[in-house]
Amino acid sequence: MGILERIKEIEAEMARTQKNKATEYHLGQLKAKLAKLRTQLLEPPKGSSGGGDGFEVTKFGHGRVALIGFPSVGKSTLLTMLTGTHSEAASYEFTTLTCIPGIIHYNDTKIQLLDLPGIIEGASEGKGRGRQVIAVAKSSDLVLMVLDASKSEGHRQILTKELEAVGLRLNKRPPQIYFKRKKTGGISFNTTVPLTHIDEKLCYQILHEYKIHNAEVLFREDATVDDLIDVIEGNRKYIKCVYVYNKIDVVGIDDVDKLARQPNSLVISCNLKLNLDRLLARMWDEMGLVRVYTKPQGQQPDFTDPVVLSTDRGGCTVEDFCNHIHRSLLKDLKYVLVWGTSARHYPQHCGLSHGLQDEDVVQIVKKKEKEEGGRGRFKSHTNAPDRISDRVKKAPLKT
Repeated sequence: MGILERIKEIEAEMARTQKNKATEYHLGQLKAKLAKLRTQLLEPPKGSSGGGDGFEVTKFGHGRVALIGFPSVGKSTLLTMLTGTHSEAASYEFTTLTCIPGIIHYNDTKIQLLDLPGIIEGASEGKGRGRQVIAVAKSSDLVLMVLDASKSEGHRQILTKELEAVGLRLNKRPPQIYFKRKKTGGISFNTTVPLTHIDEKLCYQILHEYKIHNAEVLFREDATVDDLIDVIEGNRKYIKCVYVYNKIDVVGIDDVDKLARQPNSLVISCNLKLNLDRLLARMWDEMGLVRVYTKPQGQQPDFTDPVVLSTDRGGCTVEDFCNHIHRSLLKDLKYVLVWGTSARHYPQHCGLSHGLQDEDVVQIVKKKEKEEGGRGRFKSHTNAPDRISDRVKKAPLKT
């Protein structure tokens, strides 16, 4: 029996099993088996070379946004309107067959926008090059899920299910569970909060399913079985997602109002160019980019070319700012002067752990090199030769 058949068999068993106190341990074991099989499905086949037939493109700019959705929902048209890059759009499905990149210039930053081929139901199992599309989405900072406002609401659930099947967690944060494998000592189970979805026995069963018999587990929140499995797997990607409903010009105003009020949702129309500026602003807020301007000593700040930082790409502290400029800058750094919303007063002397905010101005003050032997008349050495015979004699005075 292949991996896909085993996955379908486990899913069918979970569907016909009633959910109650008596079956929660059995369901937990089935979820662990399902997660192991899906991880095996994503691994490359044995004996194959490292290169594949994917369409990954080189990272460029200060952030990356991926467009994901069903065929013929307006992804290529949206890319053309936001970036100016031509992406072929037609009235038939699967017009885009490869990844087409474009660059958005917004707020002095460059954001890479990727137009990916449309994915269909079963993409997590490899249908319609779905694995290559989702692999590109994993390397993005933000996912724009483009949906058709005139179609059924089930498309959103289908796409979310396909992305979660391959380890993508949309609009979620990593669970507060500490997990560490050990060589000996058995399983240590501790918790700092009351647990309502999982207990010690179920945790032991899930760990034994993964053949883990020595580990340390600490729950810092009321987590579920799925959260524990995600921590054990360790290959989950937590990414932000905005649901973009296109073609709102073909539905009624009541439907548009209903879609716009859903969480993490935005309504646009590429045909009438409606709400595209709000889409760019929402992308900027979700990515959390921080622009930091530099100020040389004794000069005006340079507001033309900012240093762009983000929490997902390194961090937004003074130390991350110095490392972004040059790795050796931290050795000579004495302190920094900061102007902006992150400073309590202007200017503020800050250290390496100070968190920077958008449009801050930073001046770096480096350590001065120490002069050996004192300064001025307190110098303890001269440049003259040690021996008198080696000194240059003065020219005789003219009489």
